[in-house]
Amino acid sequence: MNIRTMQESNILKTKQHFEILDGLRGVAALAVVVFHFMEIVYSDYSKNFIAHGFLAVDFFFCLSGFVIGYAYDDRIGKMGLTEFFKSRIIRLHPLVILGSVLGLLGFLFDPFGGNPELLGLGKLVLIFLSSVFLIPYPVMSERYFNLFSFNAPAWSLFWEYVANIVYAFVLYKISPRYLRLLTLLFAVVICMVCYRSGSLMGGWGKDSFWDGFARISFSFLAGMLVYRSNWIIKTKMGFLSLSVLLALSFLFPYSTWNWLTEPIVVIFYFPLIIALGVGATLSEGLRKLCQFSGKISYPLYMTHYAALWMFGHYYSSHKPGGTQLFFIITVSTILLVGIAWLMMTIYDIPVRKYLTEMRKKA
Repeated sequence: MNIRTMQESNILKTKQHFEILDGLRGVAALAVVVFHFMEIVYSDYSKNFIAHGFLAVDFFFCLSGFVIGYAYDDRIGKMGLTEFFKSRIIRLHPLVILGSVLGLLGFLFDPFGGNPELLGLGKLVLIFLSSVFLIPYPVMSERYFNLFSFNAPAWSLFWEYVANIVYAFVLYKISPRYLRLLTLLFAVVICMVCYRSGSLMGGWGKDSFWDGFARISFSFLAGMLVYRSNWIIKTKMGFLSLSVLLALSFLFPYSTWNWLTEPIVVIFYFPLIIALGVGATLSEGLRKLCQFSGKISYPLYMTHYAALWMFGHYYSSHKPGGTQLFFIITVSTILLVGIAWLMMTIYDIPVRKYLTEMRKKA
C-alpha cells in the first residue's frame, strides 16, 4: 500500500463526518420534489426540464451503501444484529410512520379532489397499515398502483430495508473479490433492466416491482465498493461545484437513448461524485448549509408526497398557466422544505431521541 493510499484509508477510519455528502443528499431530495411536481405537469418526459430527477433515488442508494459500510463495517460484529436493526429502525421508521399519516390525512381531506368515500373502511385500514409497516400493497388504480398508495416514495425505503437486512447477514463480511463480482453482476442487470424498459424509472409500482431490486442492488453495492476500495479523489472542488455536477445528472434530456445514458450515470457517474465528495474541501461559509441540507433531506423526501396528490388534483381541475404554475411550484417547494424542517424538529428528532434513550436503558 503506497503512502497516498494509506493516507486515504486513514481518512475513512477517522469516522469524520462528510458534510459535503450530506449537502448533496439534500440537493438530490430537492430534485425529487421538483421532479414530482413537473411529472404531473408534463406526462411527456421529453418536455420536462428535470426529467431524470428520479435518478436521485439511485444516488440515495449509492450514498447509503457508502454510509452503511463506513458506519458499520468495523462495529456490526461487536454490536450484533439486533442492535444494528434497532439503530436502523430508530433512524428510518419514525418518518415512515409520519409520511403514512400525512398521506392518509391528505387522502381524506384533499380540497381539490379524490373520492375517499369510494374506498371501504377495511381497505383504507389495510392500505394505511401496509404503508406504516412497509408491506407493498399496490391496489389503488387511481394512484397508478403505487406500492404504497398513501406515501409513494416509501417504495425506496422498502428496498432500503431489504438492503440493510442483506448487509447485516451477508454483505458486511463478504470478501472484496465477491463484492466486486456482485457489483459487476448487478451493473449488467441494471443495463438489461434499462434496455428492456427504456428507462430506470421503475421500482415504485406493481408492474415494475423487481426493477427496484435491481436499482438498490447495484447502487448499494457500488457505494460499499467506493468505501471499501478507499476510492477518494482529492479535489479542490467544493459543495457548490459538486452540487452542479449532481444536478446535471437530473437535467440531461430524456430521449430514446435513455437505455444507454441512464446506466452510465448510475454505474459510473454517481460513484464518481461520492468519491469526489469524500475528497472535496468544504468552505466554512457553506458548512451550515450542508448541515441543514443533510438534515432536511430525509424528512423532505418522506413528507412531501401528500401535497403532490393535492397538486395533481388542483392542476387537473384548474389548469393554471405557465407563470402561475411557476409561482405555485416554487412557493410550494419552499413550503414543503419548511414543513419538513418543522416535522423534523417537533417530531422526528424528539422521537428518535426518546427511542434511543429507551434502547440504552434496555
